[in-house]
Amino acid sequence: MPKQRLPLRRRVVLSRSLLKLVDQNLNQTVKKFFQTLRNIWSIEELRDKILFTLLMITIYRIGAYIALPGIDPIKLAASAENSTGILGLIDAFSGGAFNQASIFALGIMPYISASIFVQLLTVLVPQFQKMQKEGESGRKKINQYTRYLTVIVTLLQASAYVTYLQGLTSQSGGIIPAFAPYFWLSTIVVLTAGTLFVMWMGEKITDKGLGNGTSLIIMIGILARLPQSFLQELSAKSVRNGQILLFIIEIAILIAIIMGCILLVQGVRKVPVNYAKQIVGNRQFGGARQFLPLKVNSSGVMPIIFAQAIIFIPTIFANYNTQANDFLRAITDQTNIWHMVLYSVVVIGFTFLYTALIFNPKQIADNLKQNNGFIPGVKPGQPTADYIGAIMDRITLPGALLLALVGILPGIAEKLGVTQQFSTFFGGTSLLIMVGVILDTLQQIETQLLMRQYDGLMKSGRVQGRQAAAPVDM
Repeated sequence: MPKQRLPLRRRVVLSRSLLKLVDQNLNQTVKKFFQTLRNIWSIEELRDKILFTLLMITIYRIGAYIALPGIDPIKLAASAENSTGILGLIDAFSGGAFNQASIFALGIMPYISASIFVQLLTVLVPQFQKMQKEGESGRKKINQYTRYLTVIVTLLQASAYVTYLQGLTSQSGGIIPAFAPYFWLSTIVVLTAGTLFVMWMGEKITDKGLGNGTSLIIMIGILARLPQSFLQELSAKSVRNGQILLFIIEIAILIAIIMGCILLVQGVRKVPVNYAKQIVGNRQFGGARQFLPLKVNSSGVMPIIFAQAIIFIPTIFANYNTQANDFLRAITDQTNIWHMVLYSVVVIGFTFLYTALIFNPKQIADNLKQNNGFIPGVKPGQPTADYIGAIMDRITLPGALLLALVGILPGIAEKLGVTQQFSTFFGGTSLLIMVGVILDTLQQIETQLLMRQYDGLMKSGRVQGRQAAAPVDM
């Protein structure tokens, strides 16, 4: 029996109704967006935070284009190449200031390195554990030790950077000859001062601005490379006929990867927790059913950073063993299959190791016991710690596998024809940091709105940021 079609007039009416419905929804979305912006701007405290954050970011970006004393930027640009490995990671975090020999060339990386080291000390050294439990006073002591260590790390990295610049400009003459006798000392002083100034700006953004200042500075440095990378990819695809459709497909895949990273960052396993009822005077406390959120990716972006450092360490010995050059080139090339396999194994291993260092089931079980909380069907104390640890082990494995997949996605994208610079936004450290920082910032904005009885940023649900507030969480 042939399929009956609607009359032409009826089809036209349905099409017009559908277009009208889409137009109404679009108008409501646009009105909601502008109303949210008006609500944000009407809150004086939130407006001041946003303006202060934008001011600090502007100063940071201006400093990224100020060359070091004694450097000829034109000759340096002629001899400079795109950095890879750890140098590429530093250049990405500094927004290109590393390759431009800027006063902010080292960026915030020395502070990040010092923070990671101090954070590990708080897990491994009893004295630092005691300081961490002292509350605000202990936190101030730890921050002060972190600043001292940052100065030491910056001096070491600045010395290595001077050697790198001297080798890079030895042929092109990028260092002004009249300034050469003073270049080593002046560069170390300026780079150290620049890093400490960036660290100060990050702390000020955290105190008076919006979001975590250190993470926000790193995200801005990463996003600074996005427009140029986007235009390079667009021009590369539009040169050849029929490639513009491929570019649109790449953008759609990138959006899907970003959505997947959001799920990875926010994914939690909710463990039910009950609290015993307590009667104090005429009031009842407790008795509520809550949840203990265990993150699928509790280690954050740290395993990827550690894996990149481990993978590129062997390149130091490349000049001493010519027979090993081919192997070293293979494991440091992100498009090589052996690099992907080794990189994934290292990421998975570091995910379990870092999670074991920062996650303490025994401490969580003790806190639940002290607050009269218990997991239904599980005895308090050590059985609760074992139960939480077993759940954490089970959810860490898929989290580690997904994190390894995100880490090798840039290599897969480049192998499929995406330009090298644009492929870095398809995964890896850059994408995870951007997703996490943006979620945290949006959550703080939404909290300010809800506190003043405005609607949230979304029509349904609430924006959820990452747990933890450590500066190295990124």
